[in-house]
Amino acid sequence: MNQLKTIAVFIPVLSQFSCAEIITSDQKYFTDTVRIKEDLRIITKTEKSRNYYNIETLNFVADYIYREFSKNCDTVYYQSYQVNSVEYTNVIGSIGIDKSERIIVGAHYDVAGDQEGADDNASGVVGIIELSRHLSEEQLNYRVDLVAYSLEEPPFFRTEHMGSFIHAKSLFDEEVKVKGMICLEMIGYFSDKPKSQSYPVGFLKLFYDTKGDYITVVQKFGNGKFGRQVKRLMKKQGLVKTKSFKGPALLPGVDFSDHLNYWNYGYSAVMITNTAFYRNKNYHKNTDKMETLDIRRMALVIDEVYLTIKQFK
Repeated sequence: MNQLKTIAVFIPVLSQFSCAEIITSDQKYFTDTVRIKEDLRIITKTEKSRNYYNIETLNFVADYIYREFSKNCDTVYYQSYQVNSVEYTNVIGSIGIDKSERIIVGAHYDVAGDQEGADDNASGVVGIIELSRHLSEEQLNYRVDLVAYSLEEPPFFRTEHMGSFIHAKSLFDEEVKVKGMICLEMIGYFSDKPKSQSYPVGFLKLFYDTKGDYITVVQKFGNGKFGRQVKRLMKKQGLVKTKSFKGPALLPGVDFSDHLNYWNYGYSAVMITNTAFYRNKNYHKNTDKMETLDIRRMALVIDEVYLTIKQFK
């Protein structure tokens, strides 16, 4: 895309990018930072990296997620599928199974190459595990399916072998009624340093903060009512600086995670993210370790998602 076309794309996008920055001092916090540190340690500090060729490590992490879901969910099961004669697995925990319409909350547990993948995407996986603990205590208006996906990373990204493709297709084939999908993709890395945040097009920094100290609700144009509700409810909580971005799916980064497969099947979906490689320079490197994460703000993001789901009407 040349520069003039890029600017033309972004002019209508600017009005879609907004921020809520009020953080209340008397807010009750729900997520236990000690507990999520332990989840992060178990998921990231494995002998081998949890990539597609280390099947034993992937299965170890899947089994851990299954055990944690089993403590809180109404039902838990594996969704297995084969790629090149090797079996890979999604882990699904459901809460509120008496409800007919579902909200899907997902995060991928595999990594790219040989690395710990703390932000990408152990942070998101820890998020859905913690959500299972919080949501199990609520009377929800919707069934919530928490899904840990395999094979989000290359060489399977944008293929039918992605765990999220398998799951989204199964919902479509079974004609399941879905309210919408929330993808947790890199929610643990923050920075208060100037110039720590970059953007797909440089001139955006003239309009928005150059500090990577916020979380973002990302969606595409025409995403429907569900996306608008998630954006509004996330900002309403005021626990951590929360911005929203709505733009064309073709913009680099807008569809760079599991939510893209739900879009492809016609479901409304959003990505909750710290903007990935636009901020975290450890992206897809062996420096992506849990020691680089801001556990306090990560916990606040999880709390915002929890309260958002709890308040859905």
